[in-house]
Amino acid sequence: MSQHTPPAGFASRRNTLAFLLVVSATMLGIAGIDLVLPAVPSLPGVLGGTPALAQLVIAAYVAGTACGLLLFGELGARFDPRKLLVVSLLGYALCSELAARAPTMEVLIGLRFVQGLGCAAGAVFAPGFINRLFSHDKAVSALGLLGSIESLAPALAPVFGAWLLLHFGWQASFHLVTVLALLLALAIAVCQHLLPAGSAPRRSGGYAVLLRDPVFLRYALSQAFVLGGLLVFVFGAPAVIVVALGGGLSDFIVLQICGISFFILAANLSGRLLPRLGAERLIWTGTLLAACGAVLILLYALLGGRNPLLIIAPSAVLNIGLGLRGPTGFHRAVVAAHGDDSRGSALVVLAVLFTASAGTTLVAPFITAGLTPLAAMTAIITLMAVMVLKLLPALPDDAQPGAAEAGPAGPG
Repeated sequence: MSQHTPPAGFASRRNTLAFLLVVSATMLGIAGIDLVLPAVPSLPGVLGGTPALAQLVIAAYVAGTACGLLLFGELGARFDPRKLLVVSLLGYALCSELAARAPTMEVLIGLRFVQGLGCAAGAVFAPGFINRLFSHDKAVSALGLLGSIESLAPALAPVFGAWLLLHFGWQASFHLVTVLALLLALAIAVCQHLLPAGSAPRRSGGYAVLLRDPVFLRYALSQAFVLGGLLVFVFGAPAVIVVALGGGLSDFIVLQICGISFFILAANLSGRLLPRLGAERLIWTGTLLAACGAVLILLYALLGGRNPLLIIAPSAVLNIGLGLRGPTGFHRAVVAAHGDDSRGSALVVLAVLFTASAGTTLVAPFITAGLTPLAAMTAIITLMAVMVLKLLPALPDDAQPGAAEAGPAGPG
């Protein structure tokens, strides 16, 4: 063995540590919403303003994230993403601390927009890092594990955020995010040699080239429609269950726990199924399952079903479908970007946010009319994913990043 080639176990440990840094960066961005969420209703009493204005504390963060995706997608194609991630975390920490000291609601909303800009870097760079850290199949497994961990945040972070609010006040969540962001920035700065450097895209033209590429659009749009459709359903389910179906929040919690559990199971199974089924068959299987789950929810609604607990089974099918296709679909989108990982990842995540936002907005006027409008919107969006797969061309099933794109630690 050459003295320049690290032992397999050493390389694996390096990749594991690098993966933990990547996960931490993406989780911290998610925590910017979920930790703060419990404090939103109390903000008008502290900073003034109305409950409607307080909702902009969340909306501004999401809007900033959307803008940040495009910003860091462009910057990541030009500069070292490792250094950009450190800078973004430092800015994220600063904005979080300033937010904790905001004198008015309007100032807090402005700071949240800038904070959202900073949080987007982790989401943009994570797929590219993983793509270069691991071999083809292991990258899919790593993306599945990343998605599984991220799916726990909406369930666990609000509970911890409520505890912080009760014992330490509304500023506590912001102070905690400040400390975590500073520590993570320091860790990545010290250990940045564990993360692969970015590479120049193999073709020029920026976002416009990707948006004109039907192969890239196949994976980006199908990913956005499956995940976005599920998010539309999740965002609307509490109001439908409580107001229209006469259930309680406990019914929604049970629905969420079951859905997340099945998603995690399927996402971690995806990497194992990939060598047996191939990427395209796995993506098709997951997409069709997701569409079937959404259509089953719609059929139950059209038949007059009103028991929230009977939605669990078709919702599980929808989550299983996303779990099976999600890691492979995202990985194929990154591969289809031909080395333009940052821009490609930014467009995929932005498409998910836009789909979820547009679907939620369109169904909002009918949210108290029962399960049917929400189920119909979910079914329409997920069926659009099937249409995209049918109409747009695919990568060869054995397509994967070239050896030149592998990170310095080599395959995991």
